[in-house]
Amino acid sequence: MSKQTGTGTVTVIGLGPMGQAMVRAFLDDGRQVTVWNRTASRADELVARGATRAATVEEALTANELVILSLTDYDAMYAILGPAAGSLSGRVLVNLSSDTPAKAREAAGWAAGHGARYLAGGVQVPPSGIGRPESSTFYSGPKDVFEAHAGSLAVLTGTDYRGEDPGLAPLYYQMQMDIFWTAMTSYLHALAVADANGISAAEFLPYATSTVSSLPGFLAFYAPRIDGGEHPGDVDKLAMGVASVDHIVHTAKDAGVDTALPEAVLGLFRRGVAAGHADDSFTSLIEVFGRTAP
Repeated sequence: MSKQTGTGTVTVIGLGPMGQAMVRAFLDDGRQVTVWNRTASRADELVARGATRAATVEEALTANELVILSLTDYDAMYAILGPAAGSLSGRVLVNLSSDTPAKAREAAGWAAGHGARYLAGGVQVPPSGIGRPESSTFYSGPKDVFEAHAGSLAVLTGTDYRGEDPGLAPLYYQMQMDIFWTAMTSYLHALAVADANGISAAEFLPYATSTVSSLPGFLAFYAPRIDGGEHPGDVDKLAMGVASVDHIVHTAKDAGVDTALPEAVLGLFRRGVAAGHADDSFTSLIEVFGRTAP
C-alpha cells in the first residue's frame, strides 16, 4: 500500500468504542481512513462505510503519515508497534491512549528513536462526544507537529494544546480524572446512604446537582489562596472539617453502608491537624499531600 500524505488521510489503530467513534468522525468528514485492530472483525462495519482495512500493522503504518492510536494503555502500543518499529520512520504518532506523563515522555523518546514524531493526547469525553467541536482533547508535543495536523485532530473534538512537553497532555488528563473519579465515587457513596434510608437517586438528584453546581465558586475562591501558599482559617477550619467528616462516617455506619471512603478522608483531615493545621483552612491539606515533593 503506498503512503498517502495530506490532511485528508489518516490511520487509526485500535478499534474499541473510542477508536470506532474516531473512525466514523473521520469518515463523516470525508477523510480517507485506514484501520487496523487485533480482532479484525471490529473493522467490518467501518470498512462497509468506506474505511480501508490494513492486513498488518506495517501496512497500517505505511498507509498514512498521520497515525492515531486508540489503545488501552502505552504497554499496548509497544506490544503492537514494537514488532513493526521498522515502519515508524516518517510517521506522526498521536497517542490518545490513557497513561501517565512519565510513560508519555518515554514513548516520545522511543518514537523519535525510530524516526517518528510524537504527540500525546488526553480525550476528555466518552465515545459519544467524538465528532463534537464542543468536546475537547488535550495535546502536547512538538508545536509544529500539532499545528500541521490540528485540522485533522479537530475533526475528533476541539483541541487544547498544552505545550511541547509530551507529558503535559496526560498530566492534565489524569488530574481531570483525579477529580472525576473521586467525585463520582463520593456521589455513589452518598446514594448508598440515601438508599439505605429509603431515598431514591431521583429524589436526591436535585440536591446532588445543587452541591456540584456550587463547586466552581469554591474553586475560584480558593485557587489564588492556594497559589499564594495561604490557608487562612477565616472561612473554614480543618478542625471543624474533622468533626464534619466524622459525622459522615457515623451516618454511613448507622445506615449499614461501607465507611472506607469517608474514613479515608477523615484520616487525611486528622493528619492535617496532627501536622499543625487545625486552625487553617482545609486547603492546607495540599501540604499533607506533598505539594512540594519531587
